[in-house]
Amino acid sequence: MTANTVRQHQQDARINGITKTENPPGPRGLIPRTLPDICFELQVKINAFLDEQTDDHVLRNVQSQVRVSMGVIQEALRRYGPDHLSLSYNGGKDCLVLLVLIMACLPACSPNSSAARPDATATSDNTALSTAPPPGRLQAIYIVSSDPFSEVEDFVAASAKEYHLDLKRYALPMRPALEAYLEDRPAIRAIFLGTRRTDPHGEFLTHFDPTDEGWPQFMRIHPVIDWHYVEIWAFIRRLQIPFCELYNRGFTSLGGITNTRPNPALAVSGDISKFRPAYELREDDEERLGRD
Repeated sequence: MTANTVRQHQQDARINGITKTENPPGPRGLIPRTLPDICFELQVKINAFLDEQTDDHVLRNVQSQVRVSMGVIQEALRRYGPDHLSLSYNGGKDCLVLLVLIMACLPACSPNSSAARPDATATSDNTALSTAPPPGRLQAIYIVSSDPFSEVEDFVAASAKEYHLDLKRYALPMRPALEAYLEDRPAIRAIFLGTRRTDPHGEFLTHFDPTDEGWPQFMRIHPVIDWHYVEIWAFIRRLQIPFCELYNRGFTSLGGITNTRPNPALAVSGDISKFRPAYELREDDEERLGRD
């Protein structure tokens, strides 16, 4: 095998920072998995990550962040129950991490699932694996930008299908979108948000904050509020989570077509036509340099 062949094989084996599966694809190129299967697999993967011994300070910080976030999610599940909870999901990196953590906190497998295997009750020092059945689907709301990227739309649709989200889509400004959603889903009492401390209006948020006066009333839950940018990407890449392809083109914060461009801090040698991938950015305060 030549060096070029080896390099090509290595390139072909990775898509969006994840390794291709060795299993043959299904009829449409995907291997369908049930929600219990997904929850179980993510629980196992995250438990294994939390049990890792590492000298990498970023990964150690991520492990600490995961424990805190999963504690917040578990508290929300205790307070409200899955039927009264929803996720605000737009396909971005932060809510993607949150989605994965929620899935890992849901009961992992049911007796009728292929995930109900002899070791399904094994535990680590961090998170016990549950054998109770999860809810049918996680409820979610997608508030669409006025001019969305087709890549974002495609990723939201694909990931909502992959993770079995009960996703309601609203092409409205945020307040009327939330009003419409709560009218359509009156049982919702709390919504998970992927807001982080460095986001607009995120500075003073806590893990649980009721909405402000004049807004639709529900509890806002912020499990990843204190994560840093590099920690978000370290988690995604370490766990090999598929992500929106725009991040590979230098986009670091996703909005609409008219107000979002590749991050100039990632320009290759100052060439604003070539950009490094989003996960190579290091500083929190540079994350939104590509947003107007």
